[in-house]
Amino acid sequence: MAFTPDAPPPANGAPPSAKTNPAAPNIERTTSIPAPGHILTGRQEHYLKRELISQQVKYEITELSSPTALQRFGAPFRSEYGEVSPVDSDLPILRYIFVHHIRHFPFLDQAKEKEFWQDKLQVFLESFANKHISSSEDRLEETKRRKLALKSHKLVELMMVSGIPTASGYEERIRFSEMEVVDRGANEQGLLVNMPDGHDINSWDINVAAVRTTAVKRTVRYHTHAEFIIRVKQKGQSEMYVGRRYGDFQKLQKKLRTELPGKVLPPLPRKNKSTTSATISTAGDDDSSSISSVSTQDTGHTEETGSYRYLLPGHRRGASVTPSPRASGEYQRENVRLYREDQRVSLRAYLRTILQNEQVAQSTAISEFLTKEPIKPNEEEKGDIERRKVMDERRIEEQRKFYEIARQRASELDIYMERFRRDVVETNGLTKLFAEIKEKEKIENLTLDYKKFAEWLRIEVAATIYHLFLAEDNSPELFAQFKRIHSLIPYTLLKNVIRIANPAAVMTGVLDLFLAQPFGSRSLMQRIFGMTLHDGIKTFQKSIESLEVKIGDPVLCKKLKQFVESPEGIKNTIRSEAVIEDVDLVVAILRSDQFEPELSPEQIGKVFNAYVAWNNAVDNVDEKMKAGAQLFSKLKQILKMYTRQRDKTMMLNIIEEPVTLHLFRDLFIIFYEPLIRVYKSANVYNSVTDFADFAEDTIRVVERCQRQDSSADPNQTVQSFIDLCQRHENNFYKFIHEVHIHDNGLFTALMGWIEGILNFLRNGPKGGKLDMNAVFQGAVDMRKVDKPSAMKEMDELVKWQEARKKWHQDKTRQKMGADGSGDSGSSSRAQFSSSDFGLHEADLQDLAIEDDNSSFEDEEDDELESIAAERRRRAKKQDHLRRSAGEPVKPEVQELHKIHPAFLAMLKQCLAD
Repeated sequence: MAFTPDAPPPANGAPPSAKTNPAAPNIERTTSIPAPGHILTGRQEHYLKRELISQQVKYEITELSSPTALQRFGAPFRSEYGEVSPVDSDLPILRYIFVHHIRHFPFLDQAKEKEFWQDKLQVFLESFANKHISSSEDRLEETKRRKLALKSHKLVELMMVSGIPTASGYEERIRFSEMEVVDRGANEQGLLVNMPDGHDINSWDINVAAVRTTAVKRTVRYHTHAEFIIRVKQKGQSEMYVGRRYGDFQKLQKKLRTELPGKVLPPLPRKNKSTTSATISTAGDDDSSSISSVSTQDTGHTEETGSYRYLLPGHRRGASVTPSPRASGEYQRENVRLYREDQRVSLRAYLRTILQNEQVAQSTAISEFLTKEPIKPNEEEKGDIERRKVMDERRIEEQRKFYEIARQRASELDIYMERFRRDVVETNGLTKLFAEIKEKEKIENLTLDYKKFAEWLRIEVAATIYHLFLAEDNSPELFAQFKRIHSLIPYTLLKNVIRIANPAAVMTGVLDLFLAQPFGSRSLMQRIFGMTLHDGIKTFQKSIESLEVKIGDPVLCKKLKQFVESPEGIKNTIRSEAVIEDVDLVVAILRSDQFEPELSPEQIGKVFNAYVAWNNAVDNVDEKMKAGAQLFSKLKQILKMYTRQRDKTMMLNIIEEPVTLHLFRDLFIIFYEPLIRVYKSANVYNSVTDFADFAEDTIRVVERCQRQDSSADPNQTVQSFIDLCQRHENNFYKFIHEVHIHDNGLFTALMGWIEGILNFLRNGPKGGKLDMNAVFQGAVDMRKVDKPSAMKEMDELVKWQEARKKWHQDKTRQKMGADGSGDSGSSSRAQFSSSDFGLHEADLQDLAIEDDNSSFEDEEDDELESIAAERRRRAKKQDHLRRSAGEPVKPEVQELHKIHPAFLAMLKQCLAD
């Protein structure tokens, strides 16, 4: 596997532009030497820059939780030390993003410096920081704030690494020279998902293969019911079949909710008794058959009349035989009715969807559902399995033809799409596009390239609608839901309400009602939020009192509560002790002399034994140590309860502060009122009728395609969906045009804001470039770093990045090979690439790798007791280790971090504009 740089220096020795991204030559480059006059190679420059930027971003994201962060931020926030200049800011990266991309965001650019930024937002954020809401470590779970911080760190690092160039122009990134795997999108993946066989999901290969009827005797007579035959195959085991009624699927849903509380499950498809008619072609006595026509109808019959045995070909009620000549002999065309076919494929989609979740796939409920009481299909049922398998294969072939025709039609627009791409990615390309939309009233009046883009977009939307409502296993269920929702919406009434009402006045009145503070008392909104938080505090108090009784030692409980209510400095000290000595936080708290009273020797022994028992209980089930383990489990639970109760109390204090209400009102005025002004002036209410017409037309087109002969020309199917989009595209364009011409410059400002971000990514900051060679040479000359050690760390860092990329790509290829989702050829359409917008593909790959290796923990369910929660956490950790087995380990970096002060000074200069 060869690696190549993304920007090799030209042959004449002149340094290339730092922001260009030509295609990498397909040559192997195993070594890299510094350019003349430089001490670092291109790769060393890039990965040294990335390592130091990552370190700075991590520091700045962490510092945001400090109450003094905004005071060190610089303008527009006030500081007790006076105005902080850009080169003196402790948070130069976040300051730059705020000043250039957040403060200038349309809407926010109208906010006043003192009244909004200083007197409201800064006061609110500092008050929030001073409350010290608990972290992930305190709660023993991944909080939403923790996950947001990790994601923010990655995105800010990506932006800075891609946007700030190096001065030499020889910066290189590691990338593979061979073609990267192209994600073909949901359409082709959908074909694989719908395959009847060979689709392994978390060790389960299942297919709802057929439908039969069973007779169940009740009081006097027999009642017939539909039963779905499910083919089940597990890795390393032989194939088997089970029969399940629709009610069994409902029971499975309930069992999963009981076994996995809090797990979000997809809804079970509604009961659907419709029957699909199909024409089977058979040759002589040959068992092989093919389906040549399909239609679906709701028979309205009882399940007895829909019985499988009445749907077999050759039966006098379910088939008509029409012999016709054939080149190689005689064949018969038999009309058959496939009982509850739509229900079968929708239930298959449901099972395959829930099996995508590893916890569900490993649950007892799913194992019993798919393996308990196996059956052996009889000859009639085997025939039904074969017919429905042919039906699946025919359906997939139709989908493939649809996508091929749509792709072929779109590829005819390649030359225009390439010109459109170039037009958009050049300077002010988006602004030019929306200026064109504002000027021209109809699509046909646009310039040629924009009209061709609209034609390409029409094909893409048509393919998406087809994919949603016809191509997937769950398409019948989704289409039925769409029809139900459409039938329930009172479009005419909604249009008139929007036309007559004044939403700005209504919302302003509602806001005044909720935020008013008569005679200085609490507002209605404060009372509502306060009541909700008070209820939560009371609920926690009940749980706390119950746990205190079970623990039976007030001293232990008191010390834990004192920790929760202690200053943040003391908490951090104890947390550090727990980490350094590798003990649980509860042990570190209870043995600390920071909180009175001190524990007696008996209590110390009791806690220590409980901690040992708890560790043992997590790894093993030992009845002898169960009591001690349960004690420590309750201590951990009560610490979590104390922490969460304090969090709610702090949130209640924030809600009751006057600045919170004032900030909420200002944000409403800043964001909501301009949008309402645009909405009123653009007559948006007319679009309600346009959307209703589009929904009605979509339903007609989909139903017509459901009824048509499956052997119909796929070109006609493609054209019917393209025509659907063409009939309504002018209404959609009119909506955008009307909003744009009445937006009072809002769209123009938004496009300018986006162009500002793209300009940074393409060209870097105006303050200059990072001279990594000068930074490193200066640190060596000042004897801040040991050059051999630093060079060794840099080389190890580059090798680690290279090995990690190769490991990730090999892992991706193995996964795609196992899923059968390898690429079978990419489309020839001209597409946008990340480099068009200044984002290097190699940097995006690094972000994807880090996302794969990011936190493996989800928020724990509150109902889980501590031992179960810890077992679950360790199981997830083991699973993460298993999935990351063989991943190269990042080498220890110490010497390079000594360069950081000099690097930070140069970074501040670059971002000081």
